[in-house]
Amino acid sequence: MKKTLPEKTIQRLLLYYRYLYFISKQGTKDIYSKSLADLLEIRASQVRKDLSYLGKMGIRGAGYDVLELRHKIAEILGIEKEIKVCIVGMGNLGSALAAYRGLEALKFKIDAIFDNSKRKIGRKIKGLYCHDIKNLRQVIQEKNIELVILTVPAEGAQDIARTLQNCGIKSILNFAPVKLSLPRKIKVKNIDLALELKTLSYSLTKS
Repeated sequence: MKKTLPEKTIQRLLLYYRYLYFISKQGTKDIYSKSLADLLEIRASQVRKDLSYLGKMGIRGAGYDVLELRHKIAEILGIEKEIKVCIVGMGNLGSALAAYRGLEALKFKIDAIFDNSKRKIGRKIKGLYCHDIKNLRQVIQEKNIELVILTVPAEGAQDIARTLQNCGIKSILNFAPVKLSLPRKIKVKNIDLALELKTLSYSLTKS
């Protein structure tokens, strides 16, 4: 990244980027800061402050060129390169993630999926060929996978994580409800859906 940006600014820029991707697909050519502000339910002045990190952009009264703005955000965040991703575990969550268009919008390409179920191996799920989890190392190396989304049961997550480590994987998005024991050089982001829901349910008891 060329500039050190506040984390919340980075998160908002990524949201702008994804929104710009979808409206560009719809043929929209220009957009105003107020439209981006309405999307995030923030002030237009905050959007203009965020976009000021990109340098001089937009024309007063004419808004921003959608493609130019999207390209500039990608450039400043270093996300122009497509990242190849695989999903390990094709249950309901894995299948939903394979179909999620928001990944494509942020230049993540689901290039392989894996499972250990004989009912799924060799079949196409969401248009993707499902590989046997036993072939994890071979397929990851052949396809140059860089990031793994792990959606397996807790009891199998650590063994798979070790295999991913041996494959040279450096980034894992972990949906398994267990903390993975891996070297610090491997970046792991844990998403515990049940815990997040419980956190939300607590707020209901206080309302």
